[in-house]
Amino acid sequence: MTGPVAIDLTVNGERVEAQVLPRQNLADFLREQLGLTGTHVGCEHGVCGACTVRVDGEIVRSCLVLAVQTQGMAVETIEGLSDSGEVVDLQAAFRHRNALQCGYCTPGMLMTAQDLLRHEPAPDREQIREHLSGNYCRCTGYHAIVDAVAATALARNGGAS
Repeated sequence: MTGPVAIDLTVNGERVEAQVLPRQNLADFLREQLGLTGTHVGCEHGVCGACTVRVDGEIVRSCLVLAVQTQGMAVETIEGLSDSGEVVDLQAAFRHRNALQCGYCTPGMLMTAQDLLRHEPAPDREQIREHLSGNYCRCTGYHAIVDAVAATALARNGGAS
């Protein structure tokens, strides 16, 4: 059995040095070793989107990425996006539109929605649905989530939310 491996990465703008087992996934590393529990673990197969984070600016399913693969990279979690203010308007729209119920999928939804808005500032409802299609929500039926993302896009482009 292989022992721990040293990794050095940036998480939410802060340098992190840690020892991880070669088989430990990024989601478990973030949650268990760094206490960043906003990254949820749902299916552990990359299907549900609850564990979505950004690695070097691209969203990934952290349950499918080994922590050792992030050596030298920048990882951003929902805590980092929240603390920086990057998604404060999106979070407010989710609250206002009742786009969250149990809240389990919400961090992954916010990460994915923000990714869409970064790449497509004025998406239509079909683009929103398509981009969010890899994130499961068992509570809302998605309509309120699409409404919240659309309202945020409109507000960011100078319209009323």
